[in-house]
Amino acid sequence: MKITVINGTEKHGVTYQLKEAFLEPFKGKADITEFYLPKDGPGFCTGCITCFGKGEKFCKDAECMQKIEKALLEADLLVFTSPAYVFHCTGAMKTMLDHFGYRWMPHRPAKEMFGKRAFIITQCLGAGGSSTAKDIKDSLSWWGVSYIKVCTFKLMSEVRWDKIPEEKRAKMTRSLTSAANKFAKIDYGKPAHTNLMTKAKFLAVRMLQTSLGKEDPEYTDYKYWKANGWIEKVRPWKA
Repeated sequence: MKITVINGTEKHGVTYQLKEAFLEPFKGKADITEFYLPKDGPGFCTGCITCFGKGEKFCKDAECMQKIEKALLEADLLVFTSPAYVFHCTGAMKTMLDHFGYRWMPHRPAKEMFGKRAFIITQCLGAGGSSTAKDIKDSLSWWGVSYIKVCTFKLMSEVRWDKIPEEKRAKMTRSLTSAANKFAKIDYGKPAHTNLMTKAKFLAVRMLQTSLGKEDPEYTDYKYWKANGWIEKVRPWKA
């Protein structure tokens, strides 16, 4: 089993401890690859739209992004973590997600993503955990991922792990261990179910791509959809 973790911060604080609690049941049993942002991530997206027009290999941050994407595509389980920064994910996480704009369904989604499973961990002082998770979940769902679970925590009074009451730390750890045990029981030899919402978005985009292809058969995204057989009857999920 392969797990790829995208950490929204390099800091070994509360979010790190929560992530470690989730991964503990997998250690020694799974191949875990981690990226810590911004250290292992790209620079800011400049909005040059080169990835949309010419292809992702021409992005100024292509070398970095291809390493991350390779790990995401090869993984059985995707884990994303981020503390809430002003009600949203960290800037480093947003920067990385921006670079995957070309992988959104209206453009060139990776067929492997439609069978993936993902787990999102966020934490906040009092509020913002849900909106932080939504920042990440929006991208995952538009990549084609249907099976997405979220675990978010409100610290309420303290943001330093060693200062959080032991009882509260234990409660959060138990919650994550329980979630991890459920994920560990999954048969990853079978792709995750693709839900109706994901299928509906895909079919709506298929209509758009068919229309765009009639206007310009050399359009990059249309050529990608056609090459995958998606303009016809092929689908990126199993029936």
